[in-house]
Amino acid sequence: MAFNDFFAGEIAMELLKQLIAISRKSCLCKSSADNLISSIQVLLPIIDEIKYSGVELPALRQSQLDRFSETLRGGLELARKVLASSRWNVYKNLQLARKMEKLEKQVERFVSGPMQAHLLADVHHMRFETAERFDRLEGRLEQRLSSMKIGAGGWVEEAVKRMEVEDEASVGIVGGVGLDLAKNNVKKLVIGRDDLNVVGIWGIGGSGKTTLANEICRDNQVRSYFNNRILFLTVSQSPDLAQLREKIWGFITGNEAMGYSNNSFVPPGKLQCEWGTGPRTLVVLDDVWSSSVLEQLIFKIPSYKTLVVSRFKFPTKVVGEVYQVQLLRDDESMSLFCHSAFGQKSIPPTANETLVKQIVNECKGLPLALKVIGASLRDQPEMYWVSAKKRLTRGEPICESHENKLLERMAISVDYLNKKVKECFLDLGSFPEDKKIPLDVLINMWVESHGIDEEDAFAILVELSDKNLLTLVKDARSGDAYSSYHEIYVTQHDRLLMPRRDTELPRDWGRNTDRPFNAQIVSVHTGEMREMDWYPMEFPKAEVLILNFASNEYFLPPFMDDMPKLRALIIINYNTTEATLLNFSVFTNLTNLRSLWLEKVLVPELSNTTAPLRNLRKLSTVLCKVNNSFNPSVLDLPMIFPRLTELVIDHCDDLVKLPVSICKVNSLQSLSITNSHRLSELPAGFGLLKELQILRLYACLELKVLPPSIGELIGLKYLGISQCVNLRSLPREIGRLASLEIIDMRECPQIVNLPSPVMLLNLKSLRRVICDDEVSEDWKNVKRGMRHLHVQVAEKWYSLDWLHD
Repeated sequence: MAFNDFFAGEIAMELLKQLIAISRKSCLCKSSADNLISSIQVLLPIIDEIKYSGVELPALRQSQLDRFSETLRGGLELARKVLASSRWNVYKNLQLARKMEKLEKQVERFVSGPMQAHLLADVHHMRFETAERFDRLEGRLEQRLSSMKIGAGGWVEEAVKRMEVEDEASVGIVGGVGLDLAKNNVKKLVIGRDDLNVVGIWGIGGSGKTTLANEICRDNQVRSYFNNRILFLTVSQSPDLAQLREKIWGFITGNEAMGYSNNSFVPPGKLQCEWGTGPRTLVVLDDVWSSSVLEQLIFKIPSYKTLVVSRFKFPTKVVGEVYQVQLLRDDESMSLFCHSAFGQKSIPPTANETLVKQIVNECKGLPLALKVIGASLRDQPEMYWVSAKKRLTRGEPICESHENKLLERMAISVDYLNKKVKECFLDLGSFPEDKKIPLDVLINMWVESHGIDEEDAFAILVELSDKNLLTLVKDARSGDAYSSYHEIYVTQHDRLLMPRRDTELPRDWGRNTDRPFNAQIVSVHTGEMREMDWYPMEFPKAEVLILNFASNEYFLPPFMDDMPKLRALIIINYNTTEATLLNFSVFTNLTNLRSLWLEKVLVPELSNTTAPLRNLRKLSTVLCKVNNSFNPSVLDLPMIFPRLTELVIDHCDDLVKLPVSICKVNSLQSLSITNSHRLSELPAGFGLLKELQILRLYACLELKVLPPSIGELIGLKYLGISQCVNLRSLPREIGRLASLEIIDMRECPQIVNLPSPVMLLNLKSLRRVICDDEVSEDWKNVKRGMRHLHVQVAEKWYSLDWLHD
């Protein structure tokens, strides 16, 4: 028996398991998977008999089996890619489906050819019985993409890229002997100690605990040991325990459908809970603040391990062993500080060496302090540095703890911001501590509450990013290297965050209902709220209201009925299903509302009487159910939203058609419909939107044609149709879009031919086309007559890192 005979059977068995999972999960690959299952079930007994018979096959037959083993091995890798692929990335899934069809034909040819002619001659059929446990990969699909204006500032994208490079460089700077040693010590606990179910990383705030945990998750040896079954969760000071337990249990069992699980099947998260064995799994719990919370998030299961990251050291009965993060050595501290302050690893000749060393010494080896303070002093005059050094020195009372000193040092960086930037920075505290902030939400809030325009808001965002006071992150779920701004979100360090999240309103609010609150920004984060749960409060000066909650039903606060200055309303539901909003009639009096963000809610039916939002400029619906609200028989959009300039509909999977009345919203300048897979057509009168400048139709899978009237959009500058996989062609009328500057048509496999070059040459303003390789030559032919045109072939780039956000 050859070495490959053994592995052919093992690979075939593993492939069979993966194929059954694919048959249950993937619609596009189901047919091929079912046919392959039938073929491989026929092959398994034959391969098994070869494996255990001890009979050597002739060289020809052995070489055929060897080649077939390689085919199966490639099939197993393909099956894993299919299971790992997000269902939203339809273009990739179509490619994988074609590869599955090719694999099906290869296996079929082998079964009907060489296997029948040669192998069956020398083996006897055996009865093969087996029982399998099937494990499905978790697919967390919470996507919150918001549309950003094109040309609003390429420097935002540059800041994102710069932040990614800075992070990688920072790890490299402090990642010499120190980080390698720390990683090895933690890896010994994680993969070298089967007797430990719970291990920890312990260190003070800003010491690099989370950085170390992320490095562990990215380590190839760790990923291989756990077969990529690693889940990273941020717990925070006031966590939603039920939701965290659902995510963990769903990940462990593989029964979490679409990122959600049924709470009724989640066992109590206590240390004494014992369950059967399963595949190796690692769950990382970052920013854990209390032992009582931690105990609720631990399930004691063989082959399942928890890595706890905290600034507190928990009892050994809860966390078996802990690695304590060490502060940076002097040379490492200097390198990291110089990287943040000067963009190099050492003190430049033009800098005051003594002053630099004094400031670095005041940071006491804390990576976060070195990064933030270094960034805040970058490109500042020497007197500015002297003043900062004095302030750092004065902020060191002997009785204070090391961590409190760090917080004072962080405050110095904030104090040196100008007033407007500091105000915007402090607004970050209005958002939950463990959630990403959509960039569009933050920009809109700053625009409405601080009286600045979008360009200034972007500039502030980039400044805070450059000073390491927030992090700009590009959402890898987009699946391409040319991401738009709507795929960017903001994260913040836990030193900046709201420490409190209650299921009800603070009692202090109830005691002060006799006088109005003068807050400009009101942020409420609770669970389910009923009418009786609200206090009679007044917010006469509030310009921004943020309602964060997690429930299936939510009664909008009655005080919204009297908020005359409210300009921006943000409603975000963090529950696993859409919430029903009650008391929607409060919208009637929001006459000055300019920006409305609705996330994961059932949008009520809109009519002229319930929602006359006559000053609304921006409306965003994300992960919402909207079909009832867009009922064409009762909806007159220009009557309800006469000044609407921007409409975003993202991941609204029940949207089939747009109301015809949208064509009469003459003020509309930007329309973004993304990941709304059931949208089948645009209204015939779409060309009436003469002011429309941006049209983004991303991943609208059932959209097959664009209406000819699109050629009448005389103001259109950007057309995005990427991942509209069933869109068959560009209408010939596109040649009439004289103002069109950018076309993004990546991953549109049905579009293989363009309109005639004569029509396309009329696109006098067109300067950039992003397309697939299949149509790039046609565009390059057009480029010969348009020298200013840049044809950009989209790269096939995918990432699964978003699964562990």
